[in-house]
Amino acid sequence: MTTEELILSGNGGSPLLSLFQVAEILHRSPEGLRITLSGDNDLARSLKPCRVKIGRRVYFRVTGIARFIDEA
Repeated sequence: MTTEELILSGNGGSPLLSLFQVAEILHRSPEGLRITLSGDNDLARSLKPCRVKIGRRVYFRVTGIARFIDEA
């Protein structure tokens, strides 16, 4: 089973993850992840292309998060 399949199965099959779900997967606090993403660092540069804004909400593509984990 691939990383993407594992994330999808634990997420109910949705192709998007909330900031809270990504923080949980990466074992970080949501506020800590939000602060990290606002900066200019390796983690932010890797995760920013995965972001999708729907209205005021920010989501992350499962495919991008899985790729990030696999490359780490």
